[in-house]
Amino acid sequence: MLISLNVKNLALIKESEVLFSDGLNIMTGETGTGKSLIIGSISLALGGRATKDIVRTGEKEARIELVFSLDNKNQEETLKSLEIPVEEDGIVILKRTIKDGRSIASINSQTVTASTLKTVSEMLLDIHGQHEHQSLLYKRNHMKILDSFAAKEIEEGLSLIRPDHARLLEVRKELEEGPVDERDRTRQVDLLKFEIDEIEKADLKNGEDDELEDVYGRFKNMERLTRAVNDALNLVSGNSGDTAISLVGRGTAALSDISGMDEQTDRLNTQLCEIESLLGDFSKDANDYLRNSDFSKDEFETVETRLDLVNRMKAKYGDTFEEIGRSLEEKKKELERLSDIEALRDRLLDEKDMLEERLKKNCGEVSRIRKEKAERLSELMMEALKDLNFNDIGFRIDVRSDEEKITENGFDEVEFMISMNKGEPLKSLENVASGGELSRIMLALRTVLAKEDDIHTLIFDEIDTGISGRTAQSVAEKLNMLSSNHQVICITHLPQIAAMADHHFVIEKHSDEDSTQTTIKELKEEEMISELSRLLSGEAVTDAVRENAIEMRKMAKSKKEKR
Repeated sequence: MLISLNVKNLALIKESEVLFSDGLNIMTGETGTGKSLIIGSISLALGGRATKDIVRTGEKEARIELVFSLDNKNQEETLKSLEIPVEEDGIVILKRTIKDGRSIASINSQTVTASTLKTVSEMLLDIHGQHEHQSLLYKRNHMKILDSFAAKEIEEGLSLIRPDHARLLEVRKELEEGPVDERDRTRQVDLLKFEIDEIEKADLKNGEDDELEDVYGRFKNMERLTRAVNDALNLVSGNSGDTAISLVGRGTAALSDISGMDEQTDRLNTQLCEIESLLGDFSKDANDYLRNSDFSKDEFETVETRLDLVNRMKAKYGDTFEEIGRSLEEKKKELERLSDIEALRDRLLDEKDMLEERLKKNCGEVSRIRKEKAERLSELMMEALKDLNFNDIGFRIDVRSDEEKITENGFDEVEFMISMNKGEPLKSLENVASGGELSRIMLALRTVLAKEDDIHTLIFDEIDTGISGRTAQSVAEKLNMLSSNHQVICITHLPQIAAMADHHFVIEKHSDEDSTQTTIKELKEEEMISELSRLLSGEAVTDAVRENAIEMRKMAKSKKEKR
């Protein structure tokens, strides 16, 4: 149920809050006061198109907030499936902020996408305006309406039809494409065999690529280290005659020949001897390092070769081993398909026959249910339409079957047929009904379908288009009946409908020197009488008009007590 609507800085509304209740909530007001703006703001909150100029002049942003209470367990489960938090008291708050032509929507303080907002809004509330009435004219919507009436009985059959239909389209496409050219097939087979053999011979193991990268990195560093130590060792004590040790040795020998002759040269000789000793130590330590190094050139080359193979496989068949594995399976399936094209065609033909037979059976069962439900819905619609002063109307839902035209919804075509006058043949709804008649037909339909859906809140805008007198009274009584088990919110110009209100709101427009704004307030009983009087006569409210309004309200209350 919709508990409240709060609007701020939207068009002519500076700030307004409406507290709704269960039953029939009526909104009235002078032409041009902004009645449709109230419904429009609800539509905006539920994901309707927002434009930059919708923000009130002089303000930076507009905000609309709707507060709902959940009506059943299905609604709560839907919210949880969308990962939207649900309060213990079952309160759901939808908020939309519009700024610079852009908007942000949230549900229970969690920002949501447009698709999520649409899903939630369709579950909580149903708005019927001129656009929804016109949608009745399109034959493509008639099956949706009938199927919603038959939802419990028909859903199982449709759940069997849809996957089979999708697979049948795939099979037909494969058959239409036909066998490939023999030379091209041979070429494809040879390539597939080579690629399958290459992948299988690679014998890739999960995690092997990461392990190889680690080992290769270690080996690559070790090779560089051992090469540098080995080069240094060769320079210090290699086999060539000009190594550091041999040159230093010759130097110490030269200085030894003059030992004792001069104190300064003796010190030089001592220093050179120390250098010779250090070089000897370096040579020993370097040889020990090389002997103890675990670097193996052969092993390094083996790792490098394997890593090259792994990277080549990734470059050709997939970025990961999982992708390479999937590629291998796909190539095997394709090879199997191409290896025996005739056997494949026979299998596809058998599958096609099986799917068509199964589809015809399931479509037939769905069609049977549709025809039964169409007959029942037609009867209920006739009763509802007569209640709305369509005294000479004829109404029938045609379900025409064509086994050669199977779709994901079966092989039926559904069309609403209507005759507005006695003696006239039934014709397609799109060729007969006017705008005012469509609004009443939609009301009749909503009344009939109300027991079949989980949506508790219904909003009607322009439901009274083109009607008056007895017809207006019939519409009022139908809305009253509908509001006995639904929350109904309705904008109207007609006193007959307004008199039925459980809660009556008046929308007014006020202007001063600087600005204009729309306000809305709930009326008390005495104020309701005054508003009914205005609706009955306009500005000149006489005592007789007021008495008429009082009597109209009294009669409406009497009918409400009986609902």
